[in-house]
Amino acid sequence: MDLKDRVRELRLQGRSPKEIARALKVSPSVVAPLVRAIAEESAGTAEPEVVGCWVNHGWSAGLGVDPARGWVDEGPESGADGIVCVLVARRHNWDRMSVSGYLVDAYCLGAKNAIGPDVLDDRELARFREFFFGEYQGWQEAPIELARHLVFGSVDYARGLGFEPHDDFAPASEVLGKWEGESAITFGREGKPFYVQGPDDDAAKVLRTLRRTLGDDEFDYLTVGQ
Repeated sequence: MDLKDRVRELRLQGRSPKEIARALKVSPSVVAPLVRAIAEESAGTAEPEVVGCWVNHGWSAGLGVDPARGWVDEGPESGADGIVCVLVARRHNWDRMSVSGYLVDAYCLGAKNAIGPDVLDDRELARFREFFFGEYQGWQEAPIELARHLVFGSVDYARGLGFEPHDDFAPASEVLGKWEGESAITFGREGKPFYVQGPDDDAAKVLRTLRRTLGDDEFDYLTVGQ
């Protein structure tokens, strides 16, 4: 049995890409393209059905959003301040779903973290959703197009500033589906990059990158101790 067949067998058991990599003692970067290829084979030309898509209240704070899209933020004053969580579930089989979550810094760094795809049933997904959005005032259902524009769009924006997405993003991105074109969202706070230091950030490195890419006057920032 070759590596792809072994990955396929473990995927059918509901194992996540990280679990498969550990079981086969290979790098997640080796497993991720095989998981995507297997998903494409099983789905044919059609993507698996989206059975749920959610974003936190306040996702649009500080962003420019094309009004023609009709996307609504049910809690624009919730204080999210550019940190957006997106959760997507697609059909895996008749009673389980492939689920991925994304932590997005829409003002600067793009995809800071990602989870999945994990295979969950309805009850597990409900529990995970409560945990995933636990730091926010609320969450709302969203069209998959909004999820793509938020997540892939933020990645493109961050790359323009010199930042690549978290290593976990590539395997998790398969649940979002295909991305083409430009985002209907203007990123940055009111159109300007704004870096707010997170607990695990190397703030000095981020600021060096921004200064190298943009210059001192082209971005704002807030770091610990400022």
